[in-house]
Amino acid sequence: MGVLRYGSNEAFPFDDRLLTHMKLAIVTKLRRGESFTLSWDREPALGSGRSTLWIDAAIPLQFEFSSPRAQMNLNKQWVEQLLASANTTGNMVPVPEPEPR
Repeated sequence: MGVLRYGSNEAFPFDDRLLTHMKLAIVTKLRRGESFTLSWDREPALGSGRSTLWIDAAIPLQFEFSSPRAQMNLNKQWVEQLLASANTTGNMVPVPEPEPR
């Protein structure tokens, strides 16, 4: 399980594979100078509910992965879906990994 640290160094847990793909999408948006929100449903063990972060290049951001190895088999379609959610609604939402085409 990886961790997204944002702003005041608060830690948000995500699966390493999902976090890798989110990282690619988030960095793409920030390189373009585009701020957006990131929203996800919290696990029941973490109190359920929903969390939303305002993602902006001016706020410190760190990705921590539990695996020492980088993900090698990236799913471009998944990154595109994450970007599409942020581009159409302004709200990136983690979605399940699609089957490769």
